Amino acid sequence: MKLKRIHHVAVICSNYEVSKQFYTEVLGLEIVKEVYREERNSYKLDLAVNGLYQIELFSFPNPPERPSFPEATGLRHLAFETECVETAATTLKERGIKVEEIRLDPVTGKKFTFFQDPDGLPLEIYEM
Repeated sequence: MKLKRIHHVAVICSNYEVSKQFYTEVLGLEIVKEVYREERNSYKLDLAVNGLYQIELFSFPNPPERPSFPEATGLRHLAFETECVETAATTLKERGIKVEEIRLDPVTGKKFTFFQDPDGLPLEIYEM
């Protein structure tokens, strides 16, 4: 078996409209496909990052809350690559998103910072 790349990351949100607005309008991800699944009372929104399908946003009735932040077992955070962390951080702040202080990765020498989606999922922007 040879894995080629990550196909997608699935995110479950507590408020579909709020999260849809965040991922599309605040982060600027492109909608590939949106489906309402009546039998599950659930939306599935396929999103593209820079033209590549990568994120599935799901809504489910009454999903459980994240057990702790950020050290719960499972996905720790989702990272997006950007050319300039400072520019991305400034844009997020202008859009009302709280962004942590920019740090320097001691191993790679690249800049990065964290912010959260509407449900508190840790998101990272990382310098190319």
